[in-house]
Parts: sequence; structure tokens; C-alpha cells
Amino acid sequence: MNGASREALAAAHESLDALTDSTSADAAKLAGELAAVTALLDREVSLRRVLTDPAQAGEAKAELAGRVLDGQVGGQTVDLIKGMVRARWSQSRDLVDALEELAATAELTAAQKTGRLDNVEDELFRFGRILSTSTELRSALTDRAATAAAKGDLVGELLGSKVEKVTERLVVRLVTHPRGRSLEAGLDSLSKLAAERRDRMVAVVTSAVPLTEAQKQRLGAGLARLYGREMHLNLEVDPEVLGGISVRVGDEVINGTVADRIDEAKRRIAG
Repeated sequence: MNGASREALAAAHESLDALTDSTSADAAKLAGELAAVTALLDREVSLRRVLTDPAQAGEAKAELAGRVLDGQVGGQTVDLIKGMVRARWSQSRDLVDALEELAATAELTAAQKTGRLDNVEDELFRFGRILSTSTELRSALTDRAATAAAKGDLVGELLGSKVEKVTERLVVRLVTHPRGRSLEAGLDSLSKLAAERRDRMVAVVTSAVPLTEAQKQRLGAGLARLYGREMHLNLEVDPEVLGGISVRVGDEVINGTVADRIDEAKRRIAG
């Protein structure tokens, strides 16, 4: 998002945080209602355009949103969305993207409140790895001929009681309403949102053998000093790295594997 939309999204996040900080607010319920409104505005293009039309007064757009949503979702959700449509959006689609992000954030907030956020982060990461190694599963979950209900049922069968309910709901929404994204891109976005709930960065660490607890603590502390933020480690084991570790933080890769050093030596010899 650019310009006005980025500012509107930041303001919406502040409103959601203020709302979910209240002990009376049900973050999981908010998430479900925000997801339902996301689906509505994704379908109803004309309504979305009216609600983001810069030529219309903010209060008029808020009143329209209230009339459309009253009785469909709770008052807290209506108030949150009224605030969002009063803001200025660079593109009408940005409003839907923002609502989808807020729905996911509310789910992650619910997990954080019950001490389950770490589990959700790890489960999202592990599901992404399973997806990357199973072309059959990926094909089933992205099959355009399959109904959304069938895909949701498949996710339920795969994850069911094996993961946190928040994880299952997030994956089901991603699979049934991808909104033009790949599953990998959607899972990556969810992982980043989960990390941001604790103002942390995510480091994907690949090693030849599993790291010990002491090694994980030292690596986490070192990366936190390097980046100036708490770091969540997603751990992978890959015997092909031969030794050492590879660390990816966002687009930056810190590679200290034996395989990488061999490749570099080969390049120098060849050059």
C-alpha cells in the first residue's frame, strides 16, 4: 500500500489494538466478523468503490457502512469499519486488503491473549514446509475446479485437532479465499503478522543437524543484537547444507554453510 492507504491502515491497526486491549472485546469474534466483511466487499465491487470514493464525505460513507452492516455483525466491528471508511484510501481494493489483514491480526491477538501465539507461529511455518514438499497437496488446495467448501474440509481433515483453532481458521480462510495470492505468499504474510504481534522479526534458520537449545538461544541473542529487535527462529534441517547454518531474515541471507563455502571456492577457481 502507498500514501493514504498506508496511513489509513496504520490508523485502523491502532483502533483494533485499542479495542482488543479491552477485556470485554472478543478478538476471535472480531476476526470472524472482519473476515465476513472482507468477503462481502471483495464480492461487491460497486459498494467497495462507494465506500472508498474520495469525492464522498467521510460521514456519509460511514452512515452507509452502518446501514449495510447493522444486524450482520456486532457493534464493535461496525464502529471499526465506520472509522476505516471515513479515512482516505488510494485504491478501493486497499480497503479490502486492510480488512483481511485486520481479521488475521485479531485472530493472532486472540492467540496471544491465551498464550498460544508461539504455537500458531510454528504451526503456520510447518504447514508452509509441508506444502512446499507436497505437490499433490498444493494442487488439491489450489484446484480451481474444487469448491471452497471442499478445500476447507480438506484443511480441516489435515489439521483438525493437530493444531490450534486459530491456525486452522487462518489456513482455511487463506485456502478458501486466496484473493489472487499464492498459498506461499499468504502464509508468509501471516507469519510476518504473527511476528509483529511481539514486535519481532522472523529468521528462517537452516542447519545440517538440529540445533541444541543452547545454540538456539545464542543464535537468537546474536541476531537480536544485530537487528536490534527480538527474533523468532523458524528452524529447518537440511543435510545438504553439509555443515554450519544459513539464516534468512526477510530478503537478507547470512550463509555460513560448508556447501556455500565450497560453491564460492568453485566460483573463484572457475573465474
